[in-house]
Amino acid sequence: MDRNSVEWTGYIPAITTPFDRKGRLDLEAFSGQMDWLAAERMHGVVLAGTSGEWFSMTAAERADLFEAGAQYQKAGLWVIGACNAFTAAEAITHAKAAEKAGLDGILLTPPPYVVPNRAEIVNFYRTVSDATQIPITVYNWPRGCVVDMDPDLLDELADIENVVAIKNSTGNFAGFLTGMYRLEDRVRYFGLPTSALGADLALLGHGDGLMGSGGVLGADHPDFWRAIAAGDRDRAVALGERDRVVMTEWFRPDYGVQFGNQQAIMKTALRLRGVPAGFVRDPLLELAPQDISRIEATLHKLGIETHTLD
Repeated sequence: MDRNSVEWTGYIPAITTPFDRKGRLDLEAFSGQMDWLAAERMHGVVLAGTSGEWFSMTAAERADLFEAGAQYQKAGLWVIGACNAFTAAEAITHAKAAEKAGLDGILLTPPPYVVPNRAEIVNFYRTVSDATQIPITVYNWPRGCVVDMDPDLLDELADIENVVAIKNSTGNFAGFLTGMYRLEDRVRYFGLPTSALGADLALLGHGDGLMGSGGVLGADHPDFWRAIAAGDRDRAVALGERDRVVMTEWFRPDYGVQFGNQQAIMKTALRLRGVPAGFVRDPLLELAPQDISRIEATLHKLGIETHTLD
């Protein structure tokens, strides 16, 4: 497989997983959230990623989520299942669940917390690839995995049979660009910023889009990439500036949060918009009232109406 084995492009956010107030997986709310995302014209979604709280989900819950999400392929969405895990065996279990559900592909970080070395990372991805037939997105997520995979390592991973894409969330932009120029002819390459620079690079034909988080601005996110496809730089930059407001008011340059936790921020923003995003699950906590007000103020600044939370 290679980049031509899939057609993924545009905005494919890692979405939140709705839980009810007792911490139970809420597939009814999930359907409502997916209906909204489809109506907002997302190009695709990633299920059970970091935004989706994979770390507190059982294997059975993840499989159920994959089955429920697969129903939205008929709505024109690419549906990718995150299979992040501490061991290759666990990742393979999730990957096989994604295959069984008929998902378009999987997304996979190196084992978090473990800080594996180069040979261990290559072996991890190769082991998962050899055990499955599903397209793989390699996810470089230094903040969550304490490993920043450099262009040389990503180059080696791109040679693994089922690897078709890379999501590169490194804070090292020079390394991001080096990887992009080296690898974009072989694998899909996601992570261009929605800035004027990102728009210019995309208009030059670089990168394939952004696997962002949450999709809280709705159509603004995918429409940035539609504007790029239409050659409309001014519209793309204007849409990107709205995304920059969220990123600068809620997050830090290293993708860490300025308050609360990322999952609660995304779920609260969506719920304020009337989207049934549910609540976070232990060990995460809901946001304090002053933080909810902060999110609401940002949405109002962007001209987005909000609802009273229950």
